[in-house]
Amino acid sequence: MIITIKGNADQKQINNLLSWVDSMGLKTNLSVGEHSTIIGLVGDTTKVDIDLIRSLEIVEDVKRIQEPFKKANRKFHPEDTIVDVAGHKFGGGFFPVIAGPCSVESYDQVLYIAKEVKKSGATILRGGAFKPRTSPYAFQGLGEEGLDILVNVKKETGMPIVTELMSEDKIPLFKDVDIIQIGARNMQNFDLLKAVGRTDKPIVLKRGLSATMEEWLMSAEYVMSEGNSQVILCERGIRTYEHYTRNTLDLSAIPLLHEKTHLPIIVDPSHASGISRLVKPMSLAAVGSGCDGLMIEVHNDPPRALSDGAQSLRPDQFDDVMTVVKKLLPMVDKKLS
Repeated sequence: MIITIKGNADQKQINNLLSWVDSMGLKTNLSVGEHSTIIGLVGDTTKVDIDLIRSLEIVEDVKRIQEPFKKANRKFHPEDTIVDVAGHKFGGGFFPVIAGPCSVESYDQVLYIAKEVKKSGATILRGGAFKPRTSPYAFQGLGEEGLDILVNVKKETGMPIVTELMSEDKIPLFKDVDIIQIGARNMQNFDLLKAVGRTDKPIVLKRGLSATMEEWLMSAEYVMSEGNSQVILCERGIRTYEHYTRNTLDLSAIPLLHEKTHLPIIVDPSHASGISRLVKPMSLAAVGSGCDGLMIEVHNDPPRALSDGAQSLRPDQFDDVMTVVKKLLPMVDKKLS
């Protein structure tokens, strides 16, 4: 249920309404925008008398919403959410680019790539310390050593870091990580989602391999229901019957999700296609579709990469992508963050 408050309501009246709703055992989500104030009610709202609330002096309108996601719903929060990561903003017209290797392989490797992508305009460094792989025999990442490498490169370059968390027990190791990534395979790991929802770190939530948009938003809801509203959705392609690409990049999800949610939405064209030569056209298409950022895999020597070399760009190829992205952003009213 959503309560829209009149513009002339004073704070005491709003507080009285919030206290009354709380007394009914419902949670409230107050969103104060530039032009309106919205109170979202979460819980069993069948006990709420809509006509009674509508009759209150400060209430402009009341409506029930049908979608199962509440806190992630744009109706609850009409203004775009802006997630700030060390001064680099996602959403609200800002456009950061995340870049780096699929897997952390060595300090020298990550440092070299970080310096190169930063020169090209990337603002956040990605790198996998813990790597979920289809085969148990494939490279699984360096683990804690990989995290230490990322943190040291962060100190050297000043770039915030994002890396994937695979289990709740590893959260204490992520104290110096700026953004926690929840990968596609863990999108519906509900205990993990609730655990990161109790942290104070921004979360990049990747779309599941075959997840619908509503399922994806419900996963965001799990994080937000625990108190963490800093969620960044990441479209990384879904599994279809097509076998010429690794996945099928669903760019129609971007404008649709902007209608449904206030959360920022970024695109990972590397995992979506699985083919490095498709990363540039898919990046440009993603910008045109209205996404709020990109996450691109870059490796200094893709043929010798320990994971996902086929989809990784060389630094010079990444620079080429960024040159065109910078030209395209003003056309969609966004600016590099």
